[in-house]
Amino acid sequence: MNNSVRYFIGVLVSVFVAAGLVASAAMAQDKAKDAKAAPAKAVKGKSTVKELFENDRVRVIEATFRPGDEGNSATLPFRVLRVLKGGTMQYTYADGKTEKIEWKVGDVKALEPVAAAPKNVGKSTFVAFVVFLKDPKK
Repeated sequence: MNNSVRYFIGVLVSVFVAAGLVASAAMAQDKAKDAKAAPAKAVKGKSTVKELFENDRVRVIEATFRPGDEGNSATLPFRVLRVLKGGTMQYTYADGKTEKIEWKVGDVKALEPVAAAPKNVGKSTFVAFVVFLKDPKK
Protein backbone atom coordinates (compact mmCIF):
# COMPACT_ATOMS: atom_id res chain seq x y z
CA MET A 1 0.00 0.00 0.00
CA ASN A 2 1.54 3.33 -0.97
CA ASN A 3 2.08 6.19 1.47
CA SER A 4 -0.71 8.44 0.13
CA VAL A 5 -3.33 5.72 0.69
CA ARG A 6 -2.01 5.12 4.22
CA TYR A 7 -2.13 8.86 4.90
CA PHE A 8 -5.72 9.14 3.59
CA ILE A 9 -6.88 6.18 5.71
CA GLY A 10 -5.14 7.67 8.74
CA VAL A 11 -6.91 11.01 8.20
CA LEU A 12 -10.27 9.28 7.67
CA VAL A 13 -9.95 7.23 10.87
CA SER A 14 -8.89 10.35 12.77
CA VAL A 15 -11.96 12.24 11.54
CA PHE A 16 -14.32 9.50 12.77
CA VAL A 17 -12.57 9.23 16.14
CA ALA A 18 -12.58 13.01 16.60
CA ALA A 19 -16.22 13.29 15.56
CA GLY A 20 -17.18 10.55 18.01
CA LEU A 21 -15.28 12.14 20.89
CA VAL A 22 -16.61 15.61 20.19
CA ALA A 23 -20.19 14.39 19.78
CA SER A 24 -20.01 12.34 23.00
CA ALA A 25 -18.66 15.27 24.98
CA ALA A 26 -21.25 17.63 23.57
CA MET A 27 -24.14 15.30 24.37
CA ALA A 28 -22.92 14.82 27.92
CA GLN A 29 -22.54 18.57 28.47
CA ASP A 30 -26.13 19.58 28.06
CA LYS A 31 -28.91 17.00 28.00
CA ALA A 32 -31.44 19.69 28.85
CA LYS A 33 -30.64 21.51 25.63
CA ASP A 34 -31.23 18.29 23.68
CA ALA A 35 -34.60 17.85 25.38
CA LYS A 36 -35.66 21.32 24.19
CA ALA A 37 -34.59 20.71 20.58
CA ALA A 38 -37.55 20.20 18.30
CA PRO A 39 -37.51 16.94 16.35
CA ALA A 40 -37.14 17.18 12.58
CA LYS A 41 -40.60 17.18 11.03
CA ALA A 42 -41.24 14.67 8.29
CA VAL A 43 -42.62 16.24 5.13
CA LYS A 44 -43.94 13.92 2.47
CA GLY A 45 -41.45 13.67 -0.40
CA LYS A 46 -38.63 15.43 1.48
CA SER A 47 -35.73 13.92 3.36
CA THR A 48 -35.35 14.44 7.10
CA VAL A 49 -32.09 15.81 8.48
CA LYS A 50 -31.36 15.61 12.19
CA GLU A 51 -28.41 17.72 13.26
CA LEU A 52 -26.40 15.84 15.88
CA PHE A 53 -23.50 18.24 16.36
CA GLU A 54 -21.90 21.34 14.86
CA ASN A 55 -18.91 23.51 15.60
CA ASP A 56 -16.44 25.59 13.56
CA ARG A 57 -14.71 22.44 12.19
CA VAL A 58 -17.45 19.85 11.52
CA ARG A 59 -21.19 19.38 11.09
CA VAL A 60 -22.62 15.98 11.96
CA ILE A 61 -26.09 14.91 10.77
CA GLU A 62 -28.30 11.89 10.41
CA ALA A 63 -30.08 11.98 7.04
CA THR A 64 -33.20 9.86 6.45
CA PHE A 65 -34.74 9.30 3.01
CA ARG A 66 -37.97 7.31 2.84
CA PRO A 67 -38.75 5.74 -0.55
CA GLY A 68 -39.38 8.59 -3.02
CA ASP A 69 -37.93 11.28 -0.73
CA GLU A 70 -35.74 13.94 -2.29
CA GLY A 71 -33.09 16.12 -0.73
CA ASN A 72 -32.39 19.73 -1.58
CA SER A 73 -30.08 20.38 -4.49
CA ALA A 74 -26.94 21.76 -2.91
CA THR A 75 -23.19 21.97 -3.21
CA LEU A 76 -22.04 19.54 -0.58
CA PRO A 77 -18.58 20.01 0.97
CA PHE A 78 -16.13 17.18 1.62
CA ARG A 79 -17.90 14.65 3.81
CA VAL A 80 -17.60 11.19 5.30
CA LEU A 81 -20.76 9.09 5.13
CA ARG A 82 -21.60 5.89 7.06
CA VAL A 83 -24.74 3.99 6.09
CA LEU A 84 -27.02 2.98 8.97
CA LYS A 85 -29.85 1.61 6.76
CA GLY A 86 -29.08 0.70 3.16
CA GLY A 87 -30.99 1.61 0.03
CA THR A 88 -30.80 2.81 -3.56
CA MET A 89 -30.10 6.49 -4.03
CA GLN A 90 -30.05 8.48 -7.27
CA TYR A 91 -27.93 11.60 -7.51
CA THR A 92 -28.66 14.26 -10.14
CA TYR A 93 -25.63 16.45 -10.73
CA ALA A 94 -25.50 20.09 -11.81
CA ASP A 95 -24.66 19.08 -15.40
CA GLY A 96 -27.84 16.95 -15.59
CA LYS A 97 -26.13 13.56 -15.32
CA THR A 98 -27.61 11.01 -12.92
CA GLU A 99 -26.02 8.19 -10.97
CA LYS A 100 -27.64 5.38 -8.96
CA ILE A 101 -25.75 4.00 -5.99
CA GLU A 102 -26.78 0.94 -4.01
CA TRP A 103 -25.70 1.60 -0.41
CA LYS A 104 -25.32 -1.30 2.03
CA VAL A 105 -25.46 -1.13 5.82
CA GLY A 106 -22.01 -0.28 7.18
CA ASP A 107 -20.66 1.27 3.98
CA VAL A 108 -18.27 4.13 4.70
CA LYS A 109 -17.26 6.56 1.96
CA ALA A 110 -15.26 9.77 1.83
CA LEU A 111 -17.00 11.97 -0.74
CA GLU A 112 -15.47 14.93 -2.53
CA PRO A 113 -17.37 18.25 -2.82
CA VAL A 114 -20.13 18.09 -5.46
CA ALA A 115 -23.32 19.85 -6.52
CA ALA A 116 -26.09 17.24 -6.52
CA ALA A 117 -29.69 16.51 -5.65
CA PRO A 118 -30.21 13.12 -3.92
CA LYS A 119 -33.37 11.00 -4.22
CA ASN A 120 -34.29 7.63 -2.73
CA VAL A 121 -35.38 5.54 -5.73
CA GLY A 122 -35.42 2.26 -3.79
CA LYS A 123 -38.09 0.46 -1.79
CA SER A 124 -36.47 0.84 1.63
CA THR A 125 -35.68 3.77 3.90
CA PHE A 126 -32.09 4.99 3.59
CA VAL A 127 -30.39 6.42 6.70
CA ALA A 128 -26.83 7.77 6.86
CA PHE A 129 -24.58 9.35 9.47
CA VAL A 130 -22.70 12.17 7.73
CA VAL A 131 -19.74 14.22 8.93
CA PHE A 132 -19.17 17.41 6.89
CA LEU A 133 -15.73 18.98 7.19
CA LYS A 134 -15.71 22.76 7.20
CA ASP A 135 -12.99 24.94 5.72
CA PRO A 136 -10.67 26.17 8.48
CA LYS A 137 -11.14 29.82 9.37
CA LYS A 138 -8.23 31.98 8.37
